Amino acid sequence: MRTHYTVLGILLMSWWLGSTQVLAQTNDPEDENYQRTTTFGVTTNTNSGILGGVSFRQSKQLSDDLFGLPQARYLSIEAVNVKHPKELATSSGYASGRYIEGKENYLFAVRGQYGREVKLFQRSGDEGIAVNGIVAAGPTLGIIKPYYVNVQEGNRQVSVPYASLSQPGATGAPVGPGGFFQGFGESKFTVGLNVKAALSFELSAFRNNTTGVEIGFLAEVFPNKIVIIPDTTPGGNRENGNRQFFTSGYITLFFGSRK
Repeated sequence: MRTHYTVLGILLMSWWLGSTQVLAQTNDPEDENYQRTTTFGVTTNTNSGILGGVSFRQSKQLSDDLFGLPQARYLSIEAVNVKHPKELATSSGYASGRYIEGKENYLFAVRGQYGREVKLFQRSGDEGIAVNGIVAAGPTLGIIKPYYVNVQEGNRQVSVPYASLSQPGATGAPVGPGGFFQGFGESKFTVGLNVKAALSFELSAFRNNTTGVEIGFLAEVFPNKIVIIPDTTPGGNRENGNRQFFTSGYITLFFGSRK
């Protein structure tokens, strides 16, 4: 977890240091002629690995202002992998494969978000950087997929759900992770809610193209705890150590076009 916060901090500081020289730009009326911005991106957050997921964003300029600032309707769809804080890759004593000990399920969050994007700073012509403030919320589809591992049984390897290894009569030992797409047909679903607040830094290399970064904080809640790594202590509750309420800091690197 500390590593993720360090990475987020380094990226934030690098971007900020690179943009401070161009923040103090005068507004360019021509820049306001663009009515729609559509972007795609990759995202990382404090509940995921370095590559946490992918996102699609679109904003459409509105005719009325918000507190005297230009505003846009903000829409976003993103799909991310949410990890348990105790997920650590383990090397098998039988082979070189690395698997997550104790992990029974993946949690994939597919988030829809609707909100407002307010322009705080505008770029000057083809130079400079635009800074926007974003507040958005929406539903989350949680996909709970079984985590598969390869198990050594005699002279052969088979892929089985990790949860099956704790069942009576289970044999074999994990030697590595199973296929990523194994178990999607056995997935369970839940629906939650998410809300986020962020700053978007947009830098255009050409007039109708845009690249940038969105940096923010997200909170998400589900009806019940999502069991990713269960508590297997004798007499313990399997849900112990798992959460139904998630918070994270995130960074999304995006690119796209404006019309």
